[in-house]
Amino acid sequence: MTETLILSASLFAFPVGVRYLRTAFPLFKRINPIIGAYLFGLILVNSGIIGEEATPLLDTIATVTVALSIPLMLFSVNIRTWFKESEKTGFAMILAALAITIALILGRFIFAQRLEEFPRLAGMLVGVYTGGTPNLAAIRSALSVPADLYLAVHASDILLSSLYLMFVITLGQPLLSRVLRKEEEPDVPGKHPHGEEELTPLKEIFTAKKLKPLAAALGLALLIFGLGASCTLFVGQESQTLVVILVITTLSLLASLNKKVREIPDSFAFGEYFIIVFSASTGAMGDFSRILGAAPGVFLFVAFALFVSMIIHILLCRIFRIDVDTMLISSTAAICSPPFVGVTGIALKRPSLIGPGITAGLMGYAMGNYLGVLMYKLISL
Repeated sequence: MTETLILSASLFAFPVGVRYLRTAFPLFKRINPIIGAYLFGLILVNSGIIGEEATPLLDTIATVTVALSIPLMLFSVNIRTWFKESEKTGFAMILAALAITIALILGRFIFAQRLEEFPRLAGMLVGVYTGGTPNLAAIRSALSVPADLYLAVHASDILLSSLYLMFVITLGQPLLSRVLRKEEEPDVPGKHPHGEEELTPLKEIFTAKKLKPLAAALGLALLIFGLGASCTLFVGQESQTLVVILVITTLSLLASLNKKVREIPDSFAFGEYFIIVFSASTGAMGDFSRILGAAPGVFLFVAFALFVSMIIHILLCRIFRIDVDTMLISSTAAICSPPFVGVTGIALKRPSLIGPGITAGLMGYAMGNYLGVLMYKLISL
């Protein structure tokens, strides 16, 4: 019980510590706070400070914090801009699904003779890289995938997706801006109030004047989260994540139509706080010794599928003139799943793309199972 309280307190205090260090020591301003959160979590688990027994708690904290961050960041959304961006992001998501399909077809010439279960592996990967882990689990059931093969794919995906996300939020935008066009963030409600600053100073968030409206925003976010979670009682386990994210996103956008909700001061910055806790919790589940213990052939195939599909996606976005930020947001939704879209939106300083990115990810959830089974059938011919 004591260990649980200490770990929970450490994770929820981490964003406060980050803001203090960035204020007291200019050197720390050079470190992206989300990257710092991931590194903090990785150090906790890979140094042996916490063990595998902490995973259920970490998973719970990650689930709750990301579910609260979504409404807090969407409350300030300008719905008209959201609809405009959704069309473009949705198209980029379709290109991401096409990219992983092409990558797996190419992979057949390299891995089919080396991996006995290649068709099932391809089916699972096209599902997980258009939707997410729920699709991976659903396709596993649909294709009767052995447990050890499923765990090898899942463990490889955890490590490689984490590395990919680190690339997106650090080097992705400056590097890919040389290939894809750059589009500036429009001046709309929901834009980060501090421009180039990654984090709003705490002293500007929790002032006496703002505490009451922020408490109301948190209460509304908790209500929306509760309504979303209650929907799991009416759907099967394989559809629960899809339904919860869909309900939370829809209710948050409906709430943003209310001017009083939309103008709550610093609700977006408050959502950033939960994103950083989420990032630290997710990093603390990245045990390298367990992940790298997966079957090496499977690990190489997953790496091939992820990074080749990323290259193909970039090329397709270049052909269809999709801007770099939309490409990265849609790619995050496809490869890492919708809950990670908020992390990327903040890192890219494009908060207006968070709502459309989540919507694109939901579209990926819907497509993933169909594409996974279809891929298995085609490769098995």
